[in-house]
Amino acid sequence: MSTGLPRSGTPKPGPHPSGLRRKSPEQLIAESGSDLEGHGLKRTMGLFQLVCFGVGAIVGTGIFVGLSDSVAEAGPAVVISFVLAAITCIFTALSFAELGSAIPVSGSSYSFAYAALGERTAFLVGWCLLLEYGVSVSAVAVGWSQYVNELLNSLFGWELPAALSAGPGDGGVVNLPAVVVIAMAATLLVRGVRESATATAAMAVLKIGILVAFCAVAFSAFQDDNLMPFATHGLGGITAGASLAFFSYIGFDAITTAGEEVKNPRRNIPAAILICIGVVTLLYCAVALSAIGAIGSDDVANKSAALSIAVNEVTGSSVGGGIIAFGAVVAIASVVLAVMYGQTRILMSMSRDGLIPRVFERVSPKTHTPVANTWIVACVFAVPAAFVSLDVVVNLTTIGTLATMVAVNVAVVVLRRRNPELKRTFRVPLYPASPLLGVAFCLYLMYGTGWTTWVQFAVFLAAGSLLYAGYGRKRSRLVSSPATDPAAPVSPEA
Repeated sequence: MSTGLPRSGTPKPGPHPSGLRRKSPEQLIAESGSDLEGHGLKRTMGLFQLVCFGVGAIVGTGIFVGLSDSVAEAGPAVVISFVLAAITCIFTALSFAELGSAIPVSGSSYSFAYAALGERTAFLVGWCLLLEYGVSVSAVAVGWSQYVNELLNSLFGWELPAALSAGPGDGGVVNLPAVVVIAMAATLLVRGVRESATATAAMAVLKIGILVAFCAVAFSAFQDDNLMPFATHGLGGITAGASLAFFSYIGFDAITTAGEEVKNPRRNIPAAILICIGVVTLLYCAVALSAIGAIGSDDVANKSAALSIAVNEVTGSSVGGGIIAFGAVVAIASVVLAVMYGQTRILMSMSRDGLIPRVFERVSPKTHTPVANTWIVACVFAVPAAFVSLDVVVNLTTIGTLATMVAVNVAVVVLRRRNPELKRTFRVPLYPASPLLGVAFCLYLMYGTGWTTWVQFAVFLAAGSLLYAGYGRKRSRLVSSPATDPAAPVSPEA
């Protein structure tokens, strides 16, 4: 059945309502220069750095802080929750890998939606990415503050006063460490991608090493009885635990935001995505199983620094807990760095399309980074980090991320039909079952977030729709130059 849309090229003005305007993959690639040098950005990241960047974006608050919340819902069966969340990510990761190899630009989910689903949907995907990449920076920074105090207590026997280490909702006044880590990340990001990638790689290796060491210590005290009863709250608890555990995987799609700064992106992007998901899943399951086996699910649940507590109990010393706290401080800082990077590149792509102000697309000729964009992001998201609790945003961030993943899976199906000739160095296996299963798993986890989160998400989407109608729809560059030549010069590799 015909869709009434051209199978390739740029849509011509007139037949399509403004919200359905879309850019062809060829046009996105040509405008970004992603097969050459990306829009003023420099290609400095190889596969190893990209994998480290992905691990840096994923492993952090979700396992060091959020593990306790998932265990509270699922009990020892949290291992199944992590696997369920991983399966959801794997199906979607395959879709990201295909689209990242076919459209290697900085816009990630936003650009994929623009090419397949139209401008309005793309704007709302970008709006949801503000939750995933932006608001989660605030949440992650709050988790960083908790482990800073744990580290200070282990090293010096004192902590920052509550007034300066927690927001009003947690009994404090301002979360100063959360603001500090965001400022540190912004400073490093504006210096250059090479410096940021090197720092992220070093931190990724360090935190993986610390988590592996934690597993070795915890498994030495493993007791089978601590796993009983296994599914404390039944299937509902496993589902709720999976929805929370999914927060631990948020960030793997940030790999595709580096499309214009990666060497050989058509090969390295899909490879990095799949490697990251595999490594992180094995690591998470091992950490969860060893922690519960060592001290029991009741002692892990609802503890903000559960891993440090577990090591302290097993070793009878605070030294091991201090090492874990140090690992958490490094791990969470690297997440802030990587996720802020992804957010700035999403905003740069949206600005390039005219849907948000042009200040976000400006790249410094000296550092080859979007300096103003980075500092705006840092300032905006330092505010909730200073004053809002982590728990307030986790579910909303999760449902927003899952919604963008639904869009990515659908985009694979649409572009396979509409642009069959598009160069794809990686193809989703078991097509179309794989992307459709990705949609199904995402919707299942969205259901598990609860009706209050759905209401919040509906309000959030309504606000995004109003912003698009009031600003983006009229200022889109497809309005000012709707007939952008689809035959614009593109490198032979495109």
